[in-house]
Amino acid sequence: MIRVALADDHQLVRAGFRALLDSEPDIDVVVEASGGEELLRMLRTTPVDVVLIDIRMPDGDGLWTTEQIAVDPALEHVRVVIVTTFELDEYVGRAIRAGASGFLVKDTEPADLIRAVRVAVAGDALLSPGVTRRLLERAAGGLRASPDPVLLAALTDREREVLRLVAQGLTNDEIAERLVLSPLTAKTHVSRILQKSHSRDRAQLVVLAYESGLVAPGWQ
Repeated sequence: MIRVALADDHQLVRAGFRALLDSEPDIDVVVEASGGEELLRMLRTTPVDVVLIDIRMPDGDGLWTTEQIAVDPALEHVRVVIVTTFELDEYVGRAIRAGASGFLVKDTEPADLIRAVRVAVAGDALLSPGVTRRLLERAAGGLRASPDPVLLAALTDREREVLRLVAQGLTNDEIAERLVLSPLTAKTHVSRILQKSHSRDRAQLVVLAYESGLVAPGWQ
């Protein structure tokens, strides 16, 4: 079972998410919290795999809470998905740096919410390329504009190619199909890039792709 925590100060939102997720045979909502401090207290006693968290909450907002989860060794396995709106895009860069694994908008399709939970556990790309691109393009103003020569030198040509595709939101299977590789080989390339760049997850690889100059806002 995938154990999920919900953090949102609106009870109706939590109830809707719970009803949807609990209807899946492999997902179980085990924690509900109305704020960041409450969530952190509950995570210390109840194991979870994925946290769906709002940004604007009392008692510790979603960005601060994500930062606390990311630096706590006891919670290193927990994946955080920020629940946001496009009006809050200025926070995306900070959230990724804090360790968020991905993003949802509150009017997302139910199937996408369920998929996001499963994909977060797998450590794969979270959202469609279009959503990821739109979010990160708006956050790109807070990222370094100049390429990182140290990072680029550490990656092979194939790894740079894979990193570009990760930044476009492709899954391992889609990368394998695009580059005519086996899914296992694609997964190996992604794992090596994560290790070389000391990145927590694929969301941070997207930021690295921007910062290294491999992709730029507006790429197709």
